[in-house]
Amino acid sequence: MAQSFSYRIRPATSADQDFLWEMVYQSLPVEGPEPYPREVVNRPHIARYVKDWGRVGDLGFIAVDASSNRPIGAIWCRPSKGDDKGFAYLDDETPEMGIALLPEYRGHGIGTTLIKKLFEAASEFYPAIALSVAPDNPARRLYERLGFETVDVRKDFPVMRRELNPKL
Repeated sequence: MAQSFSYRIRPATSADQDFLWEMVYQSLPVEGPEPYPREVVNRPHIARYVKDWGRVGDLGFIAVDASSNRPIGAIWCRPSKGDDKGFAYLDDETPEMGIALLPEYRGHGIGTTLIKKLFEAASEFYPAIALSVAPDNPARRLYERLGFETVDVRKDFPVMRRELNPKL
């Protein structure tokens, strides 16, 4: 029988920096028999997603296990400007989204709740959100179900976009 988790969602702050680094690591696709070494998150093209979290334009949320008060997942988005463009960059107005959960908390609807929370908050600031996903990642179906559409394929990785209908 699947375990149910009681959790709450709160805004991500600069105090969540260490947990966001862990979530970036958890979000990386495993492309070989072994996961990447943890130091991979320090590479500039990966670090750009959470380094110095709390900059203008950063928006994110942390899922916290209600019984232990332990962070269990995160979702975040950050706009790209100038030379600081991520893999799923589409334009300066569309931030790239990242999401990850600790492995034991996946498959319980927490990711869906986090995505919907980000959509609601981001629609105040951004016209859309972009992400890239490994072609064989089961989360791709979730993204499609929640309105993401593939707009490009880069190095075999779909780049997806979701309109937000901002209230600007």
